[in-house]
Amino acid sequence: MSKTLQAIRGMNDILPEQTPLWQHFEQVVRDWLRAYGYREIRMPIVEPTGLFKRAIGEVTDIVEKEMYTWSDALNGESLTLRPEGTASCVRAALEHNLLFNTQQRLFYSGPMFRHERPQKGRYRQFHQVGIESLGFVGPDMDVEHILMGARLWKQLGISGIQLQINTLGTSEDRARHRTRLIHYLEGHQALLDEDAKRRLHSNPLRILDSKNPALQDLIAAAPKLLDDLDETSLKHFEELQAMLRVADVSYSINPRLVRGLDYYNFTVFEWVTDQLGSQGTVCAGGRYDGLVEQLGGKPTPACGFAMGVERLLALMEAQGSLPTVHVPDLYIVHSGEQAQRFALTAAEQLRDTGLQLVLHCGGGSFKSQMKKADASGARFAIIIGDDEVNAGVVSLKSLRAQAEQISVPIAQVAAMVRHSVD
Repeated sequence: MSKTLQAIRGMNDILPEQTPLWQHFEQVVRDWLRAYGYREIRMPIVEPTGLFKRAIGEVTDIVEKEMYTWSDALNGESLTLRPEGTASCVRAALEHNLLFNTQQRLFYSGPMFRHERPQKGRYRQFHQVGIESLGFVGPDMDVEHILMGARLWKQLGISGIQLQINTLGTSEDRARHRTRLIHYLEGHQALLDEDAKRRLHSNPLRILDSKNPALQDLIAAAPKLLDDLDETSLKHFEELQAMLRVADVSYSINPRLVRGLDYYNFTVFEWVTDQLGSQGTVCAGGRYDGLVEQLGGKPTPACGFAMGVERLLALMEAQGSLPTVHVPDLYIVHSGEQAQRFALTAAEQLRDTGLQLVLHCGGGSFKSQMKKADASGARFAIIIGDDEVNAGVVSLKSLRAQAEQISVPIAQVAAMVRHSVD
């Protein structure tokens, strides 16, 4: 006998017991986004591989190691499951002319894919909510994004998330810093691990983000990008901090915060927690003023951020910030062929009044049906047998309180159930 098929490791099923938490999170997020005037955009899960190479950068972990890429059997085109959403969103905005003489506040949500070793909080298929603001110049939009995060954590009922910020300046700033950083690292080449040696001349900034314990002292003593910023970059960063102080948002400057994608400039930020082990970043983003032009559009300022849904849900569970579980108002049990037909009609009539109910299906004794009614969490059971059918009523029985079972016309059930709740 063949082994039972299972999901791909790191691509997880979300079971009915888990989906109420997801649904609660998604509803809170949608209301939160409406409060800030963001509109939804939905992009394909599969994109041309070249999109991510151009946007993210060919010498990045994502493009080099983590993308699910294959050749289309129909035409040989290289295709990739999206590893992130920003490149797809900008591509869609350009393709559909959404940036013509206008600004856009957009959001998207859904699965992303990265081929990496699965562990808690780090999966091959994971879910993100992404926010992109296209056409906005200046640090005020960066601050709005940070304030959005601070508000969302409160609305989700989670605490202990800390804000870290940094600036990557301009491309000219980074070029100056790159020269100094390479010179410094070349002087300590014997201490570099293989990954750092590979990145030394292609993407030395990413070495600063290494988690290798053996490199931490070397990284701590490395030249700081902040020392290579020009006046424009410093002003942008100082204005950002001034606005955060006015908004009473606590933050720390992390000079090693460089993010893993090449398109960032100026502001970068992460919301982090120490309650999820090594996967402590729950939300991250920043400014990417060059990406629209990089993908074929006119120079357009832009910034955005994305949050990891699984990590935030894990944090909510760890802190006990869980939604109320919704249960049906009624569970209908019935006995006999006539009663079954009557129950079908009665169920639809009651749903027309706005009640939520479960109609028993699949047969079974009265006793087994009542056990299922109790297990459903419903407040009441409606019992229908031949006597009820002949009298044109239903029997209403409380499942959560000591109360007498009564016979009620269908038209009065909704009012009685609602009155009992009030």
